[in-house]
Amino acid sequence: MTKEPAVKGPASYFPSIEKTYGHPIDHWMTILAAMADKTHMQMVAALKTDHGMGHGHANALVAYYRAQQQ
Repeated sequence: MTKEPAVKGPASYFPSIEKTYGHPIDHWMTILAAMADKTHMQMVAALKTDHGMGHGHANALVAYYRAQQQ
């Protein structure tokens, strides 16, 4: 039996984010898409302020979102 490769990078936070904040990752991607004109740190700050998210989780979501937009 082959072992699945470990998830690395921002996506490694996804299970914890979904469990902690009660929403699927698609929910957060939709929120980030609505503020696509903001800088990375403005997006992080909005998740922290408006949604009570911790810095590490917010940063991981924003990093993942922005990587997908390239």
